[in-house]
Formats: sequence, C-alpha cells, structure tokens
Amino acid sequence: MPTPRLRQFWTLLILLAGTAASMFVAGQWAWQRSLHDESQSVQRQLALYGQTLAQRIDRYRTLPEVLALDAQQQSALQRPLSPTEVAQLNHKLEQANGASQSSTLTLLNRDGLAIAASNWRTTTSNVGVDYSFRPYVQQALAQGRGSFYGIGVTTGEPGYFLSQAIRDDSGHILGLVAIKIALQELEREWLQTPDIVLASDAHGVVFLASQDAWRYRLLEPLDDEERRELNATRQYSDQPLRPLDVRVDDRLDNGGRLVRVQPSPDMPTLPGRMLWHTQPLPGTPWQLHLVHETHSSVADSRWAAAAGGGGWLALALLVLFVRQRQRLARLRQRSRQELETVLQQHAQELRTAQDGIVQAAQQADMGLSRSLEHLPQGVVIIDADLKLVAWNSRYVELFRYPADLMQVGRPIEDLMRHNARRGLLGPGPVEDAIARRLAHLRSATPHLHECAKGDGTVLEIRGNPLPEGGFVTSYADITSYKNAARELRSLADALEQRVADRTRDLDAARREAEQANRSKTRFVAAAVHDLLQPLNAARMFTSLLRSHLPGDAERHAVDSIDGALAAQDAILNSLLDISRMESGQFDVHVHDVALGPLLQVLGHNFGVLAESQGLQLRCVPTHAVVRTDENLLRRILQNFVSNAIRYSRRGRIVVGCRRVGNNHLRIEVHDQGPGIPEALQREIFEEFRRLDEGRADDRGAGLGLAIVERLGRLLGHEIGLRSQLGRGSVFWVCVPLGNPVSAQQAAAPATTLQPSDDAPLQGSIAWVIEDDGPTCAATRALLERWGCQVPLAGGAPEALAHAQPGQAPQLVLLDVHLGASHHGPDVYLQLCERWGQTPAVILVNAERDATLRRQAAERGWGFLAKPVRAPALRALMSQTLLRLG
Repeated sequence: MPTPRLRQFWTLLILLAGTAASMFVAGQWAWQRSLHDESQSVQRQLALYGQTLAQRIDRYRTLPEVLALDAQQQSALQRPLSPTEVAQLNHKLEQANGASQSSTLTLLNRDGLAIAASNWRTTTSNVGVDYSFRPYVQQALAQGRGSFYGIGVTTGEPGYFLSQAIRDDSGHILGLVAIKIALQELEREWLQTPDIVLASDAHGVVFLASQDAWRYRLLEPLDDEERRELNATRQYSDQPLRPLDVRVDDRLDNGGRLVRVQPSPDMPTLPGRMLWHTQPLPGTPWQLHLVHETHSSVADSRWAAAAGGGGWLALALLVLFVRQRQRLARLRQRSRQELETVLQQHAQELRTAQDGIVQAAQQADMGLSRSLEHLPQGVVIIDADLKLVAWNSRYVELFRYPADLMQVGRPIEDLMRHNARRGLLGPGPVEDAIARRLAHLRSATPHLHECAKGDGTVLEIRGNPLPEGGFVTSYADITSYKNAARELRSLADALEQRVADRTRDLDAARREAEQANRSKTRFVAAAVHDLLQPLNAARMFTSLLRSHLPGDAERHAVDSIDGALAAQDAILNSLLDISRMESGQFDVHVHDVALGPLLQVLGHNFGVLAESQGLQLRCVPTHAVVRTDENLLRRILQNFVSNAIRYSRRGRIVVGCRRVGNNHLRIEVHDQGPGIPEALQREIFEEFRRLDEGRADDRGAGLGLAIVERLGRLLGHEIGLRSQLGRGSVFWVCVPLGNPVSAQQAAAPATTLQPSDDAPLQGSIAWVIEDDGPTCAATRALLERWGCQVPLAGGAPEALAHAQPGQAPQLVLLDVHLGASHHGPDVYLQLCERWGQTPAVILVNAERDATLRRQAAERGWGFLAKPVRAPALRALMSQTLLRLG
C-alpha cells in the first residue's frame, strides 16, 4: 500500500475512534445525570399519589366508628328484627351512604350474616349474604376493626372494605358495620399522567392500575399457601392472576430500577427500558409503583454524545487544517506554473469569442439578428437616420409585415404607412399620426405605453434611445396578463362584498354578546344583593347573640357561625367583583405609589396569622416607586400571601422585589409549600379551581387567583408563577416603575379617629330605614344594646309617615335599595324636607358601587357595604357622632 494512502487510513481510523470514544463518555455522563433527575421527579410524583390515596381512605375511616356507636344498630343486633325494623335499618344505611358518597354500607351480626345494607334496593343486595369468610369480618370480630381489598361477592365490583365491631354496654361484640370504598375514580385520575401507576397488595398482586392490561398481574410468584388463602377469601373472585415478566437491567442508589417488560399477547409493547419506583403506603400492606419512560434521558444522552463527538471532530479538523496550510505553502510554487498555463488557455478562448462577434456583426447586416431571436418580444432597431438596422421574427409576426418590406436600410416611415393603411395607427389624420411618431423618435425620448389591436391583442410598447444614435423598440404581448387582471378585479370585488356581509354579521353578533353580558351583570348584581340581605341580618343577629351568651363554648359556636357567614360574604363579593370586571364597570385609579409602606402594612396584617400557623413572614424593605392602582395591587398581593399561608405547613414566606429591565419591577411571594404540578399551573387561575394540599379548615373557595388574573389584565400587569413539586412556589406580578417625586408629593392619608368606647352612642337617636324585616330587627336590637334610642326601624313608607317637622334624629342608617319604588338617597331628601333639618346619614348597600361611594363621600355621608360587620358599624357611627360634636 503506498505511503500517502496508509497515512490517510491511520488518520481516518484515529478520527473515528476518538469520535466514538468521546460520544460514549459524554453519552454515559449525560445518561446518568438525566436519569438521576428523572428518578427524583418520579419519587416526588409517587409520594403525591400515595398521599392522595391515603387521603381518600382516611376520608371514610371514621364513618364505621361513628355508625358503631348508633344505639339503633346496637339494639338490632341483640334481638330478632321484624321486617319493618329491617326496612328502617336499610333506609338509615342508605341515607348515610348517600351522605358519605361511599360504595356500600352493611350491618352484619356475629355470624357474619348481613342483616341490613345500603344497596337493599338492587338485585345484588348484600342483605342475607354470609360474609363470615371475609378477612375484614374475622378481623373486626377478633380485634375490633378490620380492613380488606377485594372483589365484591354479590356485586362483583372491587373495593376497599373497612369494618368496625359493635359492642354492647359491657364491651361484648354484637356484630360489625362495614363500609366499601370504590377506588375506580382514583384510577381515572391516574389516566391523566403518561406514566403507569400501580398499587399491589402483600401478595404482589396488582389491584389498581392506570392501564387495564396491568390490573390483576403478579409481580412475584405465589406459593401454595398464598393461593389457598386467596381462594378461601375469594379476594379476587374468578379473575385470572397472570404473571408480569419484568427483567431488571440496573438498580439506582435511591431505590429505583431500570427494567424491561417482556411483551406478551395481552400486554402492550413498552418502548425500551423503563424507570420503576416503588413506595410502601403507610398504614396498609400495600405498595405503590410508578413506571416511567426514559425517553428524556435517552434524548439527553444522544444530544450529549453528539456534542462530544462534535467537539472531538472540531479538534481533529483544527489539527488537519494546520497541516493542510503547511502543505499549501509547499504547493504555491507549482500553482504559479499551472496559473500561467490557464491564462494561455483563456487568451485562446478570447480570440475565438472575438471571431464569433465579427461573424454576428456580418449577420446583422442582413437584418435578422440571431442574438434577438431568443427574445419573446418583438424587437426592432433603427439608426440615427430612422432606417431599419435589425429585427427579429417575432416583430414581423406581430405586425404581419410582407417579406419585401423588411429590408436593412428601409426608412421606418414606410412601415408606419403600411400600418396606417391597415388602420393600426388609430383614428384621425394619417399624416399627423406619422409625423408625431417620427418626431418622437428624433427626440430620442424613452416611452412606455399600451396599445390594443383590433383582434383583441394588447401590446406593451417600450422604446429607448441608443448611445450612438438610433432607437430600439420592443413589443410584448400582454393579452393574457390583462385578462387575468380583469378576473382578479372581479374576484376582489366579490371578496370585498363577502367581507362586508361577514362584518355586518359579526357586528350584530358582537352587539348581541354585549347585551347578553350586560344582562348577566345586572342579574349577578341583583342576585348578590338579594343574597346579601339575609346574610347581613344573620351577621347582625350573631353579633347581638354573642353578648347574651355566658359560656365560652357557646361563644365559640357563635364565632364559628360568624366565620362561616364571613366566608360566604367573601364568596359573594368575589363573584360580584368578577362580574364587574367582566362588564368593564371596575374603576381603576393609576398613580405613583411608594411600595415600601404598602409591603410594611402587608407584613403587619398577615404576620400574626403566619405565626399562628407556625410560619415566618418577611417583607423585604424597598424604596421603589411603581405606577399602579394602590388598592388593586394590595388586593393582588394579599391573595398571594394568604394562599402562601394557607398551603404552607412549615418554613418561611418571603415577599420581595426584583428589577426587570430598566422600566419594570417584579413583586414576588416565595413560599415553601408542596408545589404545584406543571399540568395545574394554568388551571389554578380559573374560577373554583383549588388544590387539595391546603389546610382542612381553610381551603378557600377557589376565586382568589381568578380575581388576581382579572385584576392583572385590568391594570396591564403581567401575572405569573413558577413552582417545583416539594420545593415551593413563587407567585409574582410585574408592575411599571413610577416617578419618586410624584409619590413624595402625594398627600399623607388622614388618621382616623377610633373611639375607645361607646360613649358617643349613649343616648343618641338613630333611625333605621331598611326594607328587609330581619335585617331591620337585628340592627335595631344591636343599636339599643349600644345605648342608642331607635324610635323608628322600618321601610320607606313608615319613615315618611313618621317624619315630623323639627323631630329629626341625630343619625340615619339608610339602605340604598328600598324596594322597587324607592331609592335611598331620594327618600332621604324627602325626609329632610319634612324635618326641615339635615341629620347625618350612613348609606348601606349590598353592591360595592364605586360611583355611589364617591357620591357619598362628596356629600359627607358615611358608606358601608353589606353584610355589615358590627365593629365597623359601631366605629363609623361613633366617628360620625363625634364629628357632629
């Protein structure tokens, strides 16, 4: 083998070997790193699935214990029952089952015989069936309680059984009550994930699976004793338990395994190696499994291998490039000689081309030029004396000139007269037309125009002078182009008409939608007003009732009722806010706001609540000034902070700011909660969407983030979040920076006088004008307890009837909506005319109308939104009376 070829062979071999080694090392490193990250993510998902399953079971765990204390069921197990008594027990269990939304409730005696059941109406009723062979029956009779998962003997439906023994007063077991929990809904939730989720029992039998092909599979072989136990308890009825052929390729440090599932006729083929994680479920002998595809790790490995190979190739090519430059330096001298040879060859080619040009010039003397024949246009060339020099056959074809007319040296005027005789020069004197055209050619002026012949042909005529004198004119047939243009104009006119028709239809649909939206807004406002009326009365009565209860337990119950009413108030107000924002009736007042005091107030308001939950709230100080609506921004941040407190069980909550570019500031709320799955990060901003990870006593209504998203759109502020499962979440709002000078010039808010006691209310006279009877009675009782005199508490007709000159009260509590025919401010003006006086007034309204609130402030009236809180009412009344002196 020659030396150069041997050198090329070894170079190629080293290049390929290095590329393969680099790809292998880089691919393995990326595979291990990506697989470790995926394994941690799978572990967190598996923990969430286990938590969900445990919560679903714990929801029903106390129900058998409560039913076991029922005296009617204890009595039923101590004596024979009549058909009427059995029917009563069936109805009772049916009602309890409907309230708990479990699958089946069954009452059994000491022999394991079902004497009553919630499914007594169905053909597969449990009543009269012997269940003594079931483990949950045996466990309850022996140990007081039991649990068991299996397929129902009578219903054929699988479920998880929880049982509780029923004892008499002396502690002897009389029987038991059992509840069956259906877990099929959990399997349907598992279908939303691309992974395979399994649950297996102590025998290694898969009884829950996100895919049907995996259910009732054996993860481990059963011995004879286990098979006898399954047959005796009929746990899985007649379902065939098929083995699952799984081969372990590798084991990870955190307990994960890389497995291959062997294909079978009844098992779908899985792509390559799968990541398998297993976790025990606390409180049960079960294990949860999650089988995850490793496509992402394989892709990362391939990309890393490609990058490693590419890096090696780049280095090798750099070395080869340096060596090539060295070889080129040696070849330069030889290249010079080759260049001289090439120049000689080009000189010969130029001489040949010159000979061709001379030949073409000789042909041009004959008129026809081969260099013009390939052109699609008709071309004619004349000299400075306006005589023919050259033309092509297309020119002759367009004007149908006779052969004897086309000769070199013939005046162009002869061709014009020939065309005039055929009527091609248009109407008018022929001599004038010819003279005009000849004058144009002599002036050597370029021109471009269109001409239509009698046969319908349209020609584009373009003329240009030659540098040495003369003129060249081209004639292009544009008939097809003109026809297409006419068709396009017709089509455009038709499209414009269709667009106009569709625009009218869309305008009509938009007007209908706007009208429907306005109707919906009015309906929501009216509905919320009607709902807040009884709610306002209820809160007034609870405030009044608390002062009449001596015991702490009774006061705690009243506080719980008031808390529930406050939560309902928040939901109704949130719905009203959403309706107002959708209808565009939400007032926005944008100005420069100093962010530091706002965050400081936020920390003070929520710090105590956070400490009561075992959390630490910290607001990072800032001197930034932003341009926004202060009240709406405060509401957005309050929602973020309250959600962080609600869903965090430990750690800190931090509120801070971060600059984004030169013109914006991002306010972030960091928490250490459970995190939000990526699939739910958009859904939580929808109405009534909430996670199940919050505190059981404070989970909200699912409207807070929906209002935040709408407030962000209203203000033009971007709302967003980022979250990792198990590590917490960050909610943020991006606001534009403002002018610090404008913020400093803003007037400081006036301090509000807070009365220390009820001294201003003692002996004062107040009227309550309200069309709702319960609210009116509750308000009157509350004012009288504070020491006020309330001569009148009624609607608008009663107030107008009792009004006498000079007998006006000191204060009027006035509802805005007083039935269909009375408006609160109008009634107040009529009363002032009859009194001859203008007492102080506090407006009460169920709608948070910014316009009405502004009008009340301009007139010096007080304003409260329903449902009215007793402390707020007392403070405003005291402040109003003190101001009157």
